[in-house]
Amino acid sequence: MDRSILGIRSADILLPKDGIDLEKWATVACDQYTSEPEYWVDVEKLVGEDPSTFRITFPEVYLEKEGKEKRIRNIVDTMKKYMQEGIFKEYKDCFILVRRTCEGKSRYGLMAALDLEKYDYSKDSKSLIRATEGTILERIPPRKEIRKDAPLELPHIMVLISDEERSVIEPFKDELDKLEKIYDTELMKEGGHLEGYLIDKQEDKERIYGAFETLYAKLDKSNPLLFAMGDGNHSLATAKSCWEDIKQNLSEEEREEHPARFALVEIENIYDEALLFEPIHREFFSLSKERFEEEVQKYARSLFIKKVDTVDELINEINGKKGLFFGLSAGGELYAVEAKGTEYFLSASLMQAVIDSLKKENVCQIDYIHGVDVTIKLSKEGQNIGIILPDVDKSTFFETVIKEGSFPRKTFSIGHANEKRYYMEARKITE
Repeated sequence: MDRSILGIRSADILLPKDGIDLEKWATVACDQYTSEPEYWVDVEKLVGEDPSTFRITFPEVYLEKEGKEKRIRNIVDTMKKYMQEGIFKEYKDCFILVRRTCEGKSRYGLMAALDLEKYDYSKDSKSLIRATEGTILERIPPRKEIRKDAPLELPHIMVLISDEERSVIEPFKDELDKLEKIYDTELMKEGGHLEGYLIDKQEDKERIYGAFETLYAKLDKSNPLLFAMGDGNHSLATAKSCWEDIKQNLSEEEREEHPARFALVEIENIYDEALLFEPIHREFFSLSKERFEEEVQKYARSLFIKKVDTVDELINEINGKKGLFFGLSAGGELYAVEAKGTEYFLSASLMQAVIDSLKKENVCQIDYIHGVDVTIKLSKEGQNIGIILPDVDKSTFFETVIKEGSFPRKTFSIGHANEKRYYMEARKITE
């Protein structure tokens, strides 16, 4: 088999050299804690003047703030400074096995490069690598401003495979004593623990490619979903958009191996028991409960609202049932809501229709929130509405994407905010 068909390859991966404080180096994905600026203020204090991915990534809490252009220039300049100062050690032509332990559970991933020519983020895509949630095109240009001049990429992208036989990643987790451990660190801000193991022996790389060939052979070639986005879809979409620009000025031969054609990601098996899907909730700022219900009823014939006393009761009321359910938090009270007479299949789809309508009227601000507790906490501040969405069933995840297309944007995430991927590895994306 021509392995380029698989859309995956080993990569030249950069890691901080010995002597760099990895706990200060690794910071959480930039799209986390967007309604909690105090988190990022604390990160900056913790990092101080030491080398850190905080200096070479763009926390999205600052994306709409003044000084964006200066921050981007500083990111690019700091990347170049780190490279000139030689703070990186390069591991050539390798994969890295990642073990992330958080809240008592360990999940495993594989750092690898994906071919952006095999990726299409459109809703009805049938590409080998594809988005699982709606891609908001207007979110790509500001992210391109960050990436287009950057010499490095630092991924928080997590990509899922459906490997029920556990043939790609899991064999290596039973052979850790045979692999070289290349990093081992605690993660700041309750991020748990992170370890990385080098996979660079040819026979081990062959095992990985062979396992992917077997997975590929089982796919429906008219709709061959091998890699489904877990986290970081807009980052991968940005990489794709940048590559489309770059390749216009390249020959066919140059396109084959240009580093910007590929994106470094962490691949995880959806069957990993420690891989938890968490719904992403919604917060409507400065919106009354009555106005919210009025808006929802434009898209649902009727709402059945039940007041509940505890968060646990609320979660039980909205999960595991046929129908369209969601939780509502307002004024310190909790409600389980069932919507009937709607064209939507998912609660997230109904909420997105409401969000789109309210945005057109510009009557409130909306944010996407990780964690039930944070959603409820924010709903107690002023006249805010917190919407708690039901769980996503990961056992039918791939089947749903294949049959229905992508989920609405920000439907799910992998784990709580503190469990998200922390920046550790880097890769050169310029020649």
